[in-house]
Amino acid sequence: MHDPLGVRRRRRRAVSWLLGLLAAAVATVVVAVGLGAAYVTPGAVAQILGHHLLGLPEAGWRAAEEAIVWKVRLPRVLLGALVGAGLAVTGMALQAMVRNMLADPYLLGINSGASSGAAAAILFGAGTGLGAYALPGSAFLGALAASFLVFALARSGGRVTSLRLLLSGVAVGYLLYGLTSFLIFASGSAEGARSVMFWLLGSLGLAQWDGLLAVVAVAVATTITLLTLSGRGLDALAIGDETAHTLGISPDRFRTLLLVVVALTVGVVVSAAGSIGFVGLVVPHLARRAVGSAHSVAVPAAALMGAILLVWADVLARVLLQPQEIPIGIVTALLGAPFLIVLIRRFSARDV
Repeated sequence: MHDPLGVRRRRRRAVSWLLGLLAAAVATVVVAVGLGAAYVTPGAVAQILGHHLLGLPEAGWRAAEEAIVWKVRLPRVLLGALVGAGLAVTGMALQAMVRNMLADPYLLGINSGASSGAAAAILFGAGTGLGAYALPGSAFLGALAASFLVFALARSGGRVTSLRLLLSGVAVGYLLYGLTSFLIFASGSAEGARSVMFWLLGSLGLAQWDGLLAVVAVAVATTITLLTLSGRGLDALAIGDETAHTLGISPDRFRTLLLVVVALTVGVVVSAAGSIGFVGLVVPHLARRAVGSAHSVAVPAAALMGAILLVWADVLARVLLQPQEIPIGIVTALLGAPFLIVLIRRFSARDV
């Protein structure tokens, strides 16, 4: 029976959540920019941002505070927000593609592929023909190769099942992790090895205004837009291929398109911040619980939640052991692993 009142109620709930998350994301950026070894009040941060972004007059802050906020911390916080949003929405897309709530770029080996490509670029200069885009280009190619390898292995036995896909992802992930470790060993560079190892655990320390933020912002914004507009197709895939066919959607063609989009985003994100796990697994579940399973609203909700989560994870990474910085991948693992354990316990054997 048609329930227009229920539909309107769900729509109002989704809009309320999205507006609340947007406000929380803005507040998170303002507060997080002020946190660190040198504390800057949220009021001063807001004034400095207003001066640079809106042309508001100066309000008597110190020059050192302006340099800390605008040149050092704001690029880092914005990069964290973009990386978190990108990982969250790609995780949601993968979960719909394979109809498994445990799927994410990390577990399916896509992060490992991007890491191998990026490590080859850092240690051996792979992709030098791409110029300034050698690192993100190599990471994208690695992520794309890993994606298609995982799906090829999962399809080799006939129909692609969630269990076969997850097992293929784990196998490819271990293979590529071994390849990355071999590249580090074969490079013979202790400095390069330390750099790659810290980068593999995740860090936002490379954030800068020139080039990096623009590339990540374009990739993440494009992915969020495409996935939001493709909400109907994602909804159909999440239900089953038969439903997708009924709606005039080719599941194989749509999955291939999604794979390329996911690989591009993960490649760019990993090249900018290293390999960060659990965001793409945890956030989609929280988003669906908040706004429902319709991807047209769940995707932007996941993007905002992922941005907020990773910014605060980076704050913890910066302040817990000052002046030493913890790799952000360690923080997300400590936060995400308990959630994964709870999630697995809730699933029965037939769900996986």
